[in-house]
Amino acid sequence: MIPLALLSFVMYFGIFELYVYFSKHDYAKSDPNEWEHWIERPEDAKGELGKIVHYVQDGVQSSNDIRSRVDEIRASHLIRISSRMRYSAILVSTAPLMGLLGTVVGMLATFRGLANSTGQAVDVVAGGISEALITTQTGLILAIPGYIMLSNLRKKQQWLENFIMHIEIFTLRRFQELESKKTKNA
Repeated sequence: MIPLALLSFVMYFGIFELYVYFSKHDYAKSDPNEWEHWIERPEDAKGELGKIVHYVQDGVQSSNDIRSRVDEIRASHLIRISSRMRYSAILVSTAPLMGLLGTVVGMLATFRGLANSTGQAVDVVAGGISEALITTQTGLILAIPGYIMLSNLRKKQQWLENFIMHIEIFTLRRFQELESKKTKNA
């Protein structure tokens, strides 16, 4: 049970750390219509997302500049989130397996006690099996909420990926429109 307790602490610490990251950055609370407006008028952009819009647009000379800046944003946000998500998913998947390992160890101890006992063997087996199955139950109880939380975090991660992709597309489109206007006027 002690390894399961340590696992649950590390597992839920990682998951809550991701929740704190997403709540701090408030990506999901913005409106896609607002993004388009921000790209057309970057001076209106505000907050963390406004900083991203400014970074992608300020002082760009070519569409390659835009793409490289978007790649930097992906690297600074998504790679870190993805690695933490993978780490948390591994820990969540480990919980039922650790519970099962505890059950196997408990059953072995029960059978060892049964082999050495005399008399009331049924009581020894029943008590030992009951104790052994608690670890499996605990592993499942730890894993199921973890899977649900990770599913919710994956939605937030996908939302951020979509936001970055839309910013790239809208900014490239705007840049190409501005470039075509410059060539027509020249």
